[in-house]
Amino acid sequence: MSKRDYYEILEVSKNASKDEIKKAYRKQAIKYHPDKNPNNNAAEEKFKEAAEAYEVLSDENKKSRYDQFGHAGMKGGAGFGGGGMNMEDIFSHFGDIFGGGFGGGFSGFGSSRSGRRVSKGSNLRVKVKLNLKEIVEGVEKKIKVKMYVACQSCNGSGGKAGSGRITCTTCHGTGQVSKITNTILGQMQTASTCPHCGGEGSTLKNKCNVCYGEGIVKDDEIISIKIPAGVAQGMQLSVSGKGNAARRGGVNGDLLVLIEEEKHPHLVRDENDLLYNLNISIPDAILGIPVEIPTVEGKVKIKIEPGTQPGKVLRLRGKGVPEVNGYGRGDLLVSINVYIPEVLSKDERKIIEKLKPSKNFSAENFKTDSSFFDNFKGFFN
Repeated sequence: MSKRDYYEILEVSKNASKDEIKKAYRKQAIKYHPDKNPNNNAAEEKFKEAAEAYEVLSDENKKSRYDQFGHAGMKGGAGFGGGGMNMEDIFSHFGDIFGGGFGGGFSGFGSSRSGRRVSKGSNLRVKVKLNLKEIVEGVEKKIKVKMYVACQSCNGSGGKAGSGRITCTTCHGTGQVSKITNTILGQMQTASTCPHCGGEGSTLKNKCNVCYGEGIVKDDEIISIKIPAGVAQGMQLSVSGKGNAARRGGVNGDLLVLIEEEKHPHLVRDENDLLYNLNISIPDAILGIPVEIPTVEGKVKIKIEPGTQPGKVLRLRGKGVPEVNGYGRGDLLVSINVYIPEVLSKDERKIIEKLKPSKNFSAENFKTDSSFFDNFKGFFN
């Protein structure tokens, strides 16, 4: 981190506005840019200082902390401070200062410093179907996909073995071409990707006969994907570096995994809870009965207490779906449904008719006990 006063570096007062600070930084960045001052370490240090000063003074919170505590208040706080300046980070901020037309390089700056642009392969999208057990426990899936991979014949370079590359005659190896236009503010210089070499700064002497200079070919690949527990229908996961290979080197794109849930034969998912409808007979509801309930891990035994009413919900804690990338797990909710037969045999009818005189089965209960009646209403709709 620079020990010089940030206001002194940018040559502005403490009362300077945001526009004044930005204008001052633009002036310093143009003056001390390494591409305008090749092999000048002093100019490069001043270039870094200006970027560090702007990074703090352009942020209201950081500026307030700096005004109050000075450099001591910036320890760990300034985005560029502490661990030394990163030139790529500085160039990435140029869009805010010089406008989108300059991108990562003003007057061919940024990517031109490395001699060629680092390309990235395109992203690859796949759908993965998971059953409920895989969702609850997490799973590693191996899937076969058709994707772009590095050409084995030329090792992804795009050129024949030993043929090498030649410096682009259009951009002279910078990967960018500059254009100067006259404006009311004076001459403005903009840079764009070289149309001849595509920003690489060089071209192939002899193209590979297999990939025809692209450095990539389509092939079937087996990709292993680790899917965390708790994912849900429609969720998209991103796996870095598992996408299509980049043309003539660079970094692979990402693999985007869209989750699809398969229906469970007995359980229904409601966010992190699981729902199960248990159908029991009238005698079982009256007398109580032990039953087996399906869970993701297997069946568990529970006891239905005597006198259980229709619509009652039993909660089995921790038998639901885990929170994705977090802590805790949902519950399994068992909803009790009492089955009312539509057709009775003669013997069954006689048994029910014998119960009618009982107080518990009298029609009066259905008239006076509204909660008891309400429990049954849904079964007759």
